[in-house]
Amino acid sequence: MKKLFTKVVVAVAGFSSVLMAQQDPQFTQFMHSKLIYNPGYAGTSNAICANILYRKQWVNFPGAPSTGLLSADMRILPNLGVGINLMSDAIGADKTFFGRVAIAYNKEMMGGTLGVGIDAGILQKQINENWITPEPGKADNTIPGYTGTSGNNNPNLSKLTYDLGFGAYFHIPGKMYVGLSSTHLPSQVLKAGGDVNFKMARHYYVVGGYTMPINPRNDIGANVKVKSDAATTQLDVNLTYEYDKFIWVGATYRMEESIAPMLGARLLKDKSLKIGYSYDLPMSKLKGHTSGTHEIMLGYCMSRKTAKPTVYGNVRFLD
Repeated sequence: MKKLFTKVVVAVAGFSSVLMAQQDPQFTQFMHSKLIYNPGYAGTSNAICANILYRKQWVNFPGAPSTGLLSADMRILPNLGVGINLMSDAIGADKTFFGRVAIAYNKEMMGGTLGVGIDAGILQKQINENWITPEPGKADNTIPGYTGTSGNNNPNLSKLTYDLGFGAYFHIPGKMYVGLSSTHLPSQVLKAGGDVNFKMARHYYVVGGYTMPINPRNDIGANVKVKSDAATTQLDVNLTYEYDKFIWVGATYRMEESIAPMLGARLLKDKSLKIGYSYDLPMSKLKGHTSGTHEIMLGYCMSRKTAKPTVYGNVRFLD
């Protein structure tokens, strides 16, 4: 199992003199937390919203990925939305923290809302000596924290730097949405010393969705997400059935990797609280070594209602 995990980590991380691979974590329930991929989403719902996502990947796999996300956004002016993303992601000895603030210009048009925004914040990357080496007992100058038998030591990688992103997002409530965005625009190389370097690859996202009403109580929604770092591309396709804006069931297919059934519900009298769960069933060579991946989503939205002005027919009767 440890040897297999080592191969997986090397494949995912791609350690070399300069590391570069898809590093943004994946979420099966991506349609419920769009701000993490696209700062243009901030404020477009014209509500105060917060989402929490927790993903435990590859259950029973030593050092398997786990990711936690807190995301929130709101509109603070008629044409200005803001948001915040806090995310922690870990796989083996590799730990990453993102903290970003988003700001977006919102414009009502064509029956919907267009948001164009940027986000900025910090990115912290840590890779330490708690690592299963691919070649025990042999020196490897590309592995952070590795101590060779000959006494040559590699430094740990622990770096804090800035991060930037850009995105455009358009949606018509209850009908459709589409977004284009990019994260890690600086595409920086983080250096720990010696031959230990880590490059944050620039990522590109395309998301889209369409809701088809069957009747007043039944809807079918289709959602798509494409993620690419210009070297590799990942496609997620989702189909969801929702009854009475209350409960939903569906499934997400991740190309050549997994299929994930999901279910969820909107709670409280105004259905402002939602909770969702998905379970990824692996379709790759990992399926014989893990029982799957759990993901939990919790979201809350508080609508911002604008009070309608009272109209009087005669100024004498204002009491």
